[in-house]
Amino acid sequence: MMQDPQANNPLHGVTLQMMLEHLVAHYGWDTMSEYVNIRCFQYDPSIKSSLTFLRKTPWARAKVEELYLISLND
Repeated sequence: MMQDPQANNPLHGVTLQMMLEHLVAHYGWDTMSEYVNIRCFQYDPSIKSSLTFLRKTPWARAKVEELYLISLND
């Protein structure tokens, strides 16, 4: 029997939009912008603008994923 290689990956099945919605509900935009210093979290933040930026910017997406993982343990 082959085990699912993603079984221990907490990001498996979680979309970027799901992460953002969770983080906004958990921390709010102000706190998120302190953890991840990007303009789309600081000035007129929205899920849509953040998704657009994060999909094009791997380093910022990695930081958001890291913050998401931290938030799961809060």
